Amino acid sequence: MSVGRTRAVSLLGLEGALVEVEADIGPGLPAFVIIGLPDASLGEARDRVRSAATNAGCALPPRKLTVNLSPASLPKHGSSFDLAIAVAALAASGLVSARSVEQAVHLGELGLDGRVRPVDGVLPAVLAARRAGVATVVVPADAVDEASLVPGIAVVGVASLREAAIRHGADLAPEPVETIRRARSAEQARDVSDLGDVIGNSDAVEALVVAAAGGHHLLMVGPPGAGKSMLAARLPGILPDLDVDEALEVSSVRSLSGRPVGGELERRPPFEDPHHTSSAAAMVGGGSSVIRPGAVTRASRGVLFLDEAPEFSQSVLDCLRQPLESGQVVIHRARAVARFPARFQLVAAANPCPCGQHGTRDGDCVCTPIQRRRYHAKLSGPLVDRIDIQLQVARISSAQFRLAETAEVVTTAAARARVEEARHRSAARLAGTPWRLNAEVSGTWLRSPGRRLPLSATRPIDRALESGALTMRGYDRVLKVAWTLADLDGADVPGHGHVARALGLRRSL
Repeated sequence: MSVGRTRAVSLLGLEGALVEVEADIGPGLPAFVIIGLPDASLGEARDRVRSAATNAGCALPPRKLTVNLSPASLPKHGSSFDLAIAVAALAASGLVSARSVEQAVHLGELGLDGRVRPVDGVLPAVLAARRAGVATVVVPADAVDEASLVPGIAVVGVASLREAAIRHGADLAPEPVETIRRARSAEQARDVSDLGDVIGNSDAVEALVVAAAGGHHLLMVGPPGAGKSMLAARLPGILPDLDVDEALEVSSVRSLSGRPVGGELERRPPFEDPHHTSSAAAMVGGGSSVIRPGAVTRASRGVLFLDEAPEFSQSVLDCLRQPLESGQVVIHRARAVARFPARFQLVAAANPCPCGQHGTRDGDCVCTPIQRRRYHAKLSGPLVDRIDIQLQVARISSAQFRLAETAEVVTTAAARARVEEARHRSAARLAGTPWRLNAEVSGTWLRSPGRRLPLSATRPIDRALESGALTMRGYDRVLKVAWTLADLDGADVPGHGHVARALGLRRSL
């Protein structure tokens, strides 16, 4: 008997590390021991693997079987190691080719009947294997389409352990089995309504286009029925398609979250709208043994919409401050640190007061000044200071409604064309830098010699900074919005008018 070796992938966040799976069959009483820092579900693989091998017609010998997962210091969790442990044990017993098993990465959970069950996180695991230089990966048959999204690596799908053994040289007759398919949950259909459905509120529509063009965060305050949710739902429609790397990232997050990933990359930006009762872990991610992504990660490269934002817990809202600044979520645990992407575009909506009638033409507000202050205090100053565009949205009157019916309608297609053209201009200007959108640019870079705007252009924000109406962070964010306005207007450099409009978009509340 020799030692059988193969490889698997241990995921921590979206980052994967190759794990060498070694199996040794030696003298002693029959036993199955797994070492190398496995968690509870991985430790139970000994019973799944032995029963699966017996029922697949390639039973393991009644000897002492020791499986080592190396590096031993790396925490490992989940049932995705089952297939790798099984084929390494078969290689150690001489039933399959040890050389063939050693050259591939194996991912999959085993059922007691020997069939291979699909697991979460196949796409990021295959990405990690390709980056490590692996040429072949063996996955459950149901996950072949998902794994094939990664270019440059051969994907082999197996429906059972017996089929995997035959592929590695076992002298067994093929036996057809029914492939285990993952249950596809019916996801809510995305709103495909057009931006042209928005009646009136031309200022709000223009602010939405500015937010999309520069990737800016947006806060809308207005009474119920003003159209805040309607506007937010149409923001993903005017965003450009994702490129290949972004689409792979978004699909990897979907795979890790247990959501279905089809045979084609999803090129449209995601849209997440968590309920206001969400916890901090649901918002930013977390977990004890298995760290799962939260809403901010599922919204990465897309839009995170917080409807009725002041109804969220203040501690949950304050959790957004670090992702808004850095573009990633870092979750620390006792034995691991997981990093998730969180480069989302925040859109928050709020009423002017708890009853929603403060400042309306015909509504009677029943809230006291203390209640209104307490309501808006949920949106802390540091959080609001990180939001570039702060917009007042009002209900339209009957006169505005009739006027809007005869006005030119801004459609989603026309708005997206403007956004794409503005993003092309900003990408050309930012070529050679680590940024692509104006919202990502460092304020220090914008204010550096050679890029600093003349005093005649920055006079409005200089006065606001001097009077204390703007913080230094707010100053930089107004500059970023001004550059976006210039890109939309086709100007090479923002002028006084662009800076003044950008300041107005930030201080319209």
